[in-house]
Amino acid sequence: MTTGLIPGGQPPDPRPTGDLPHQRLEPVGHAAQHVENRSRSSVITARAAASFEPVGRSVASARSFVRDTLQGWGFADIVDDAVVLTSELVTNAVVHAGTSADLLCLRSDEGVRIEVADRYPEREIPLQGTAVNMGSPDREGGRGLQLCAALAGRWGVEYTPTHKTVWFQLDLPARAVGTRAAGPALPADLLPLADGRVRVAVVQIDRTGHITAWSEDAEELFGYPAEQVTGKPLTDLAAWPHTPGTSTGIAEALQLSRWEGSYGIRAADGRVTPVYASHLRVRDTGGEPSTVCLLVRDHERAVLQTPLRVPADSATTSEGQSTDPFEVFIGSPAPDDLDGLLQRTVERARDMLDGDSAFLLLATDDETELEVRASTGLPSARQRFARVPVEAGPGRYGSARMPAVHDDLTAVPGAVPLLNGTGMRSVVTVPLKVEGRLTGSLGVAAEAPARYSNEEALRLQFAADRIALAVESARLGELERLRRGSLSFLVEASDLLAGTLDRDQTLALMAQMTVPTLATWCAVYTIADQASEPYLSYVLHEDEELIDGIKSLLSKVPPPDPVPTPGARVWTAPGEVAHQAALRSSMRSLGLSGGPTRQVTPGIGPTLATASAVGGETVVLPLVARNRVIGMLTLGKPTDEHFRQEILELAEDLSRRAALALDNARLYSERTAISQSLQRSLLPPELPSIEGVEVEVIYRAAGEGNEVGGDFYDVFPISDGSYGFAIGDVCGTGPNAAAVTGLARHALRLLAREGLSGPTVLERLNSAILDEGARSRFLTLLYGEMRPQEDGSAELKVVCAGHPLPLRLRPDGTVEPAAEPQPLLGVIEDLELYEQTVTLDPGDVLLCVTDGVTERREGARMLGDDGLADVLTTCTGLTAGAVAARIMRAVERFASDAPSDDMAILAMRVPGLHKD
Repeated sequence: MTTGLIPGGQPPDPRPTGDLPHQRLEPVGHAAQHVENRSRSSVITARAAASFEPVGRSVASARSFVRDTLQGWGFADIVDDAVVLTSELVTNAVVHAGTSADLLCLRSDEGVRIEVADRYPEREIPLQGTAVNMGSPDREGGRGLQLCAALAGRWGVEYTPTHKTVWFQLDLPARAVGTRAAGPALPADLLPLADGRVRVAVVQIDRTGHITAWSEDAEELFGYPAEQVTGKPLTDLAAWPHTPGTSTGIAEALQLSRWEGSYGIRAADGRVTPVYASHLRVRDTGGEPSTVCLLVRDHERAVLQTPLRVPADSATTSEGQSTDPFEVFIGSPAPDDLDGLLQRTVERARDMLDGDSAFLLLATDDETELEVRASTGLPSARQRFARVPVEAGPGRYGSARMPAVHDDLTAVPGAVPLLNGTGMRSVVTVPLKVEGRLTGSLGVAAEAPARYSNEEALRLQFAADRIALAVESARLGELERLRRGSLSFLVEASDLLAGTLDRDQTLALMAQMTVPTLATWCAVYTIADQASEPYLSYVLHEDEELIDGIKSLLSKVPPPDPVPTPGARVWTAPGEVAHQAALRSSMRSLGLSGGPTRQVTPGIGPTLATASAVGGETVVLPLVARNRVIGMLTLGKPTDEHFRQEILELAEDLSRRAALALDNARLYSERTAISQSLQRSLLPPELPSIEGVEVEVIYRAAGEGNEVGGDFYDVFPISDGSYGFAIGDVCGTGPNAAAVTGLARHALRLLAREGLSGPTVLERLNSAILDEGARSRFLTLLYGEMRPQEDGSAELKVVCAGHPLPLRLRPDGTVEPAAEPQPLLGVIEDLELYEQTVTLDPGDVLLCVTDGVTERREGARMLGDDGLADVLTTCTGLTAGAVAARIMRAVERFASDAPSDDMAILAMRVPGLHKD
């Protein structure tokens, strides 16, 4: 909301100034004769303007603005009518039209004119002279103009293509000179108490808040002569920096057009004199604003206090027609959302009993606690969603189930925990019940003691009984919406958590789902085993700049106990440690720790910011999976904020799902580590360095998480100057095939080092595979023995048992098979194998691959033996490593899909002798 107050002077013409069409709509009926444009001959003596955003709370703010403005102008007699009309018109603008509303109050010698303009787009401009159809008074909408016709002396509607302005004028009632308001005649013993002489201090304050005038009564009341205080800020004499129970400070109150309230003045003798003040902001002939303050001792407030407003609990209208008691209290139309209904309820309850504050609490489902949902005149940010027990103590005054009146809270500290430290002295509370069940509690409090009696309690209970059913209905509607949202949230959370088995990613997802949806910050502790302490694993805040500060703070706090009890429990340690650390930093920066005064360092800021970030309510939820506490989920709010019960219940559901996901990720990580360790044991160690021969291997196992599959390779020394090499393919992939590869690789090494020939080695390996019975698998194998020669060549003895033939690349680019095919292993017992001798001359390359390379497919196309040979012909002059890499790139580029079969590539090259 933006406001501006300009006492006196002629206001600018509020109508548009361009060539836009502008029409005035005159209503018909009994009020038609009063409809006219503002008379330009009337003198405008004051003007107040404000703009309100299109939100529900703007309606209440507009009512308060009009009430304060008219009371400041001394027009208390027409305040109620003006507030009712303003409420209807602003509601039409910000709620129904959904636009901002511009409110203009004009004071003249004829009365008060109030204009409300909205900015609804594409409005059809009525034709000149079109009659206004008021419609039925009983229909849901269109009551604003009906009220204008009924209450205003003059009113009208002005249209432009982008604005609609509804204005009304309220004339001042005719009354005798000097008469403003009259009250009932009271017996002398009921009149307010005052000293023999009532002193009214008159203090004038300039625009900067400094005292410019100090009356004799002010000197008598507070002991300061005028020359001692003139030129000093009034706030230097104020005993409290803020008015108790409100968020308005004295400095802010001096800037308001009209204000009444209590605060303290520190007298010359050092004592604090409670005073009741009435402030009026004026300006001199030069236009300089100042504030005139009238001060009396607090117990003599009746001298200055505005007469009480007439309670709005009458059951009949001015015409004698009966009305709904709920509408009388809440007003019409009633807010359709729970927060709006509760806020209007506390505002009306405060006004009805002329209190300084009011609050409404809703009961939890089990009726053991009450949760603060709305308040006025209290520090709501600190109190909202705070919970207090229904039974706070013995006796009827300690239970929210019964009406209670407290004359002085200082005599019973803690009787109403919500009001601790707010400056409230007297309070009346009544229960909200539906069909005998406690659904909430409504209270009104005042700064003065003994303000309320049983009569006020009965009036408040009467109002509470009328609104209890509407509040409960709105609460159930809100709960239904929250539950639907909660189900959607939990479904999405479950999908995200089920989509990963990575532990770190699961921790991150847990935190990201809670911040900022459920909490402002989050910390996840994990417990490795029952003997381990909780470890801080992840921290997240909606402001990334505060994450490091919270991590540092939590690292200095002992972790919460890993209690398996379900539900959220409050953890106060972070807030206490943060407060102490911030206090120490502030004291050091001010030189209060005994050392020399130092300038505030930049490090103080993050400390104070961290203290504020974790200063609110902090709760811990256990992460329980498979009957074991595996961690804790910690959720926090910033300073003075609390969690709603529904949010805690949702967080508890999330923690159960997150705990199972985190434990699944842990189990998967453990199984993966074991699998990878076993798989690595099946791979050969590093390739041996063979003098005169380059050797390179590339291996790819199919399947996520697999390091070894059905393909295998090996290069190992047999005897002095002799080396064995093998490349094979077990039928299938995965762990079952990998078990056979381990058998084959280790058997080859043992048998070859026994001095057996190649055919004999493979025949005995065939027998070992068949001995596996049901676990045996087919095996294709290329086995050979290599011996480098003195002339730079290498002699190879090769046996190719059902395996793709090795290819020999000569320096001139010629590619030819280097062996003949023979039967595969693991099929028949009696094998007749033979070995072939191949000589690799300097510059020759021998390429050995598994069928995962040659059978690489893209749709109906297959790389095949010919495609492999074509690629190999482009590898002349390359090293063994470069040849293997080029073959692998060609295979990967041949098809876009991930490989479905294991692949192994073994390349050997004889570079030749080096001459000096």
